[in-house]
Amino acid sequence: MPEIETSRRDSELFSPPSDVRGMTKLDRTAFRKTVTIPVLKVRKEIVNKLIRSLKRAALQRPGIKRVIEDPEDEESRLIMLDPYKMFTNDSFEKAELSILKQLNVSPQISKYNLELTYENFKSEEILRAVLPEGQDVTSGFSRVGHIAHLNLRDHQLPFKHLIGQVMIDKNPGITSAVNKINSIDSTYRNFQMEVLSGEENMMTKVRENNYTYEFDFSKVYWNPRLSTEHSRITELLKPGDVLFDVFAGVGPFAIPAAKKNCTVFANDLNPESYKWLLHNCKLNKVDKKVKVFNLDGRDFLQGPLREELMQQLGPLSKERKHSVHIVMNLPAKAIEFLSAFKSLLHGQPCASELLPTVHCYSFSKDANPAKDVQQQAEAVLGISLDVCSSVHLVRNVAPNKEMLCITFQIPAAILYKNQTLNLENHEDPPPLKRQRTDKACSEEKTTVV
Repeated sequence: MPEIETSRRDSELFSPPSDVRGMTKLDRTAFRKTVTIPVLKVRKEIVNKLIRSLKRAALQRPGIKRVIEDPEDEESRLIMLDPYKMFTNDSFEKAELSILKQLNVSPQISKYNLELTYENFKSEEILRAVLPEGQDVTSGFSRVGHIAHLNLRDHQLPFKHLIGQVMIDKNPGITSAVNKINSIDSTYRNFQMEVLSGEENMMTKVRENNYTYEFDFSKVYWNPRLSTEHSRITELLKPGDVLFDVFAGVGPFAIPAAKKNCTVFANDLNPESYKWLLHNCKLNKVDKKVKVFNLDGRDFLQGPLREELMQQLGPLSKERKHSVHIVMNLPAKAIEFLSAFKSLLHGQPCASELLPTVHCYSFSKDANPAKDVQQQAEAVLGISLDVCSSVHLVRNVAPNKEMLCITFQIPAAILYKNQTLNLENHEDPPPLKRQRTDKACSEEKTTVV
């Protein structure tokens, strides 16, 4: 029997009762259902030995025991068999019959009425049975500590409280389910949410890449899908490097960098993010290595960052061996802030290899998202980034919407005042260091990773 056909029939047999369709308030008792399953009666002392030889024939259904007590004989057990493979005694293969004979077990198949309950069904099966037939069923969510964060579609909203309760029931450790009810606020990077089911406590604790973060999820930005990106940037840093985190949130870039013995300047405009950033620095024991600010991103760039760069890139910079990195993770608007680098510093430009490296995030719906993000950055800076920039695809946010990170060293002609901007003759910075995915500058094209 083809696998897809088996799956379809299995879904029919082990799906919830049809009369739960349209349910908006969860009634767990309505999911009771009795199905007839073929069983094989065996002596209890040989069950463990026999079950290994009957893997093909035995029922493979998560949440349902393959071996149960025989209600008519306490010395025997019943092995549940696959109802789509095992119909009669002749359904056993030769090797299986041989084992049964060796163990003196009759191949006689009996029928057993198995009662299924709400606990036996997966979340996706429950939602598929409840929601209108043919409608998209989404059983996925972002986990933030004890909170399941959903992003429900319009057709799912009438069932939102039921969906929330199912997520709690079927996912150990989840005690609250919330739904985003508006887009992310571009000022503070948080969003309004509705508690669908469970406790209303939004104070949570998460572990990411061996670091601990605590925060009020209703008041700050946190996305567990960015853990790989946080790690990628951290791996680019070397001990002693300097990191400026312009939109730091609660610290997922800043804290790992500080643990790596980098000097970190972390900023966030949201007072709640600032509070929890301070808290998490202490929690992870890096509060002595991170200077924390509560400023608008542009004010941070033109204030603390500028002052520190004047020292880092000053006359003594030739003796400096560490690198300077600037992370700008505010995809909806970060590219606009690149204009703050124009003529930010004065004096004699530093050596090109010492120029700061920027990691700037952006969204794109373009058919060529990497080129689109590069062109966005070039439009703000007024200079070509063809030679020494790379674009990294971070993740797919939605259909036809990507999140990307463009990395480049800020040209001296942009960073310093009174520098002649000659696109043909100005000295370009060298190839980006430790960018494993970069092409050589001589190729003069952006790479998509």
